[in-house]
Amino acid sequence: MALFSVVYTYSPSTTDGRDTHRADHRAWLASLLEKKILLSSGPYTDGSGALIIVDGTDRESVQELFAQDPFALENLIEASVITEWNPVMGAFA
Repeated sequence: MALFSVVYTYSPSTTDGRDTHRADHRAWLASLLEKKILLSSGPYTDGSGALIIVDGTDRESVQELFAQDPFALENLIEASVITEWNPVMGAFA
């Protein structure tokens, strides 16, 4: 398995939708945590997006997985960037 960062960018125009679907989004993330796929997740404090760190097989499988996020299903993510990450020091190394 490999580590991937998933970076979401949010638009101010989707704030109400994200508020409406946040419980479903977090429940979906919690299911990934239970499966030991999700390592860490959280929004940026300025509301511009979020960083999610996951353990995955390859970029394509992570992309397919994150297409199932309730925020993605509701078109509440302005942009998403998935990048394989190679931590060399710290908690994730």
